[in-house]
Parts: sequence; structure tokens; C-alpha cells
Amino acid sequence: MHRCQAIAKISLNAGVFDHCHLNMNALKTTRCLSSSVMLLKRFGKSFQVTGVKRLSTAEATATLSKENGKTRDKVLTMETLNPHVKAVEYAVRGPIVIKAGEIERELLQGMKKPFSEVIKANIGDAHAMGQQPITFLRQVVALCTCPELLDSPVFPEDSKARARRILQGCGGNSLGSYSASQGLDCIREDVAIYMEQRDGGVPADPNNVYLTSGASDGISTILKLLVSGEGLTRTGVLIPIPQYPLYSAAISELDMVQVNYYLDEDNCWAMDVNELHRALSTARKYCNPRVLCIINPGNPTGQVQSRKCIEEVIHFAYKENLFLLSDEVYQDNVYSPDCKFHSFKKVLCEMGPEYFNNVELASFHSTSKGYMGECGYRGGYMEVINLEPEVRAQMMKLLSVRLCPPVSGQVAMDVVVNPPRSGEQSYEQFTKEKKSVLSNLAERAKLTEEILNTVPGIRCNPVQGAMYAFPRIFIPPKAIEEAQVLGMTPDMLYCLRLLEETGICVVPGSGFGQKEGTYHFRMTILPPSEKLKLLLEKVKDFHIKFLQRYAALDAVSR
Repeated sequence: MHRCQAIAKISLNAGVFDHCHLNMNALKTTRCLSSSVMLLKRFGKSFQVTGVKRLSTAEATATLSKENGKTRDKVLTMETLNPHVKAVEYAVRGPIVIKAGEIERELLQGMKKPFSEVIKANIGDAHAMGQQPITFLRQVVALCTCPELLDSPVFPEDSKARARRILQGCGGNSLGSYSASQGLDCIREDVAIYMEQRDGGVPADPNNVYLTSGASDGISTILKLLVSGEGLTRTGVLIPIPQYPLYSAAISELDMVQVNYYLDEDNCWAMDVNELHRALSTARKYCNPRVLCIINPGNPTGQVQSRKCIEEVIHFAYKENLFLLSDEVYQDNVYSPDCKFHSFKKVLCEMGPEYFNNVELASFHSTSKGYMGECGYRGGYMEVINLEPEVRAQMMKLLSVRLCPPVSGQVAMDVVVNPPRSGEQSYEQFTKEKKSVLSNLAERAKLTEEILNTVPGIRCNPVQGAMYAFPRIFIPPKAIEEAQVLGMTPDMLYCLRLLEETGICVVPGSGFGQKEGTYHFRMTILPPSEKLKLLLEKVKDFHIKFLQRYAALDAVSR
């Protein structure tokens, strides 16, 4: 009894309660608890606090400080926050997505809406949209995670062989050990072999391969190496507009200078070297452009760059002394029969030693896209060529700070680059699953383009590759005026109304960048075909009503 009272006194002095009246009869019938934390939990259930607000320790401490005439300012406020962090924006998970989450919670609480579910078409998360995992990939990861399963007859021998080889490369034969900062040697060797086969024999050195936490990790690492200068000498980074917001976000965080070059929407979002020259010459008046980023196939625009275009871009980078970043995470996602994926590494090599031995190139791949859709494993790699040895050592130092990429993600990446081969037990099922995913995506790409192009005031380029459509939408002048009054961009207003009236969540084009006076939204083509048809029909109906609301349908029809 006395011990409990002493603990209570200590707890009160700590500021957990202020002048509370304890029910001592209840205390007598309560077994004395061995810790103050347990007693405090008991207080909340067994004791009555009369007439006084229950305070947390932090609240009570703040109250005491005020009573004693002492105040303590917060160390971290919006005024003292890193200004580069405040400048970061990431539209893919921005205000529209937050609003979608609120609506989902309201639906769960029984609130009536003109729809029964929120369809999240804002992000390329394949499994969240219902895509099934590739069996062989999950088998190898499962075997590496739980080696006891290696004795199970359920798993095919080719998956066991890969798991054993990977585990032998892990410290203590365990996936739970750190790997080298560059990644497991055996997996980097597999990546190099994969690239050589993909590129028709162009040599690849495992020492130039770095396993990463998704492609984003690698891109950020390379950009960190390129940060330099102040004022007119600050590093400028040329990025495509529209772009994937990772680039603008990383550039803001690192206090680099974003240099926009515009893709040609009238030519199926192709790159134009004349536009690159324009962007570069303009940027050199206020920064030092050193980096050129390419996304191929494109996100959010879905274009696949031609070989001729890639050659022109490489020649431009060579002449202008630019470091090339080639984001190739959608290399398996090519749907148009007239298009083919060409890696920048392959084209660079075939342009001759003058280019291949001099142009600095970092290329990126990931488990998150393609036919795998394994976003959550955060597996990826980058190949970096033509770095000076001293610079490479500095990059290795930087990579060592984050210890290593997730080893389970490294395993998933290994299956992507080292899938079942013809004659192996899992080959037939793996091939069937891979073809099914890619053929379904090709069908949805065509479906999306066709339906959107039947809508008055919407124009959609062919979705040649990747996982998204980026249609251009006509927004009436009166809607633009309303958006200005509300303090938002017109396409944000459009997407917000679309979400509130149909439950469809897409991302405003302004989050990716677009030419002034044009408006777009990005939507993924990942939902199953029947749900995608429903989504597209809802978009069609909404857009027509949107035009009617602002008395603009006749103008578009003409």
C-alpha cells in the first residue's frame, strides 16, 4: 500500500496528473503493481479524476514551465526547418491522394457518396491494383528468407539452386546479415550478365554495378555527387517536362537548379535536340548545367524513344560535356509493335570508342515496374561507367554511409536479371505469367487511348510503354477563374472534382510539369480491364458534365 502511494506520488510529480483524487478503496482492493507504468495504466481504468483535465507528461511539463515563468522555444519550426525540404514537392502522393484517403475513411464509416469505392489510379503500384506476384520470384525470396524450406518438396529445384547460391554469398548464410555496400557479389555478377545479353554482347563489368533501394536511391546518389558551386556556378540538371517528380524533388532537396526541356506532345512526346539546345543555352545564363536526365520509356508520358533520338541525345551530351542519367525502369514495358527499347549503354557503345570511353553514364533499373511490380521490396540497380577512379572511391564512401540496400530487395532483383532458363523446371510457368502480365498491360494501354480519345475535350497520345496515360484536357475559362479564386491550379480543381464526384484518384499534370496554358492528368493503366473500363467511362461522363457545368461543351464540340 505505502509502495503504491509512493509510486503514485512520483508519477504525480512527473506531471502525469494534476491534483487528482484517487479512489483509495479501489486501491486497497487492487494488487500493488510493480512498475509506475503499469500503475499509470491502472489509474486510467480504476481511478476517477474529478474536475481536472488529465495531462500528458509533456503537457504538464509545459504547464509547469509557464507557471515558473520559463518558456522554451521549439528547436524545429517552419521558420527553422531546412528551406530545401520545404521546397520539395511530390505530386504522386500529394493533396489529391490525401483527400482520397479521407474519402476512403468516410466510406468505411458509412458516409453516403455517389460511389462505393475510391479507385486509386494515381500511382504505379501494380500489386495494389490486383496484379498477382510472379511465382518464381516469390519462391526464391521465400527460400532465402526461410532456408528451412529448402528441404520442402513443394519448391522447384531451380528456385532452390538460386536460393542456395545467394545464401552462400550472405554473411552467416543469412538474409538478415549486411551485404557489402555495393551489394552481394553474386547478384552484381548476374546483373552484368543480364545487361550483356540484353545489349547483344556489349560488355558489362560487375564492378560498375551497384545494387540500390529501388531506382530512386541510385538516382539520388548520383545527383548528390554532382552538387557543386554557388550562384552562376550552381549545378543545373536538365529534366524532361513532363517529368517524374522524384527529379524535381531531389533537385530541390539538394539545392541544385532545375532546367526544363519540353517533350514534343504533338510528336508523341518525343525528345527534340533543338529543344535541348534551347534549354541549355538559356540555363547557362544563370547556372552551370552538368547533368541530362532521360526517362525511357517515359513517365508520365508513356513514349519509347527511337534509336535515332538516343544517338542524337548522346551526341549532344558528348559535345556539351554533360553527365547522362538514363532512367530505364520501364524497359520491359513496351507495348507498341512499332517501338523497341534501346538501352543508352548499348547505343553509346555502338557509336564508337570516342563516345563509349568518354561519356559518363548512369543507368537505372528496378523490381518495382516491368512485369514484376514488386514495389515494396525496394530492389534495384545502377550501372555507372566512365567515372574517374577517385570519384568512384568517393561514391563508394557515400554508399557505405547507408550500409547496404535491403538484401531481400537484392534477391528480388536477382530473379529479374536471372529468371528461369529454357529447360529448367520453372521456365514454362514463369514465361506464361510474364507474358500474361505484359499482354494485359498492352491491351489496357490501347483501351485507355481509344476510350479517352472519344471524349470531347480530351486528347491522349498512344501509350507506347510504361504504365501511364497523360491525356491533355480542355478546361473552360470559367473553371480556370474558379480555380484562381480558390488558390489552386485549374487541373488540381479538375482532379479534385473528379475524385469527389466519381471516387477516381488521378494526379494533376501540374505535378509533373506541362507547357503553360495546357492541362493534363496522369492515370495508371494498371487496374484490371473491367475496372479500367468502368474508370474510363466515369471519366468520360464526368468530363462532359464538367464542360456542361461551365457552359463549354458546345465550344469543344465545334
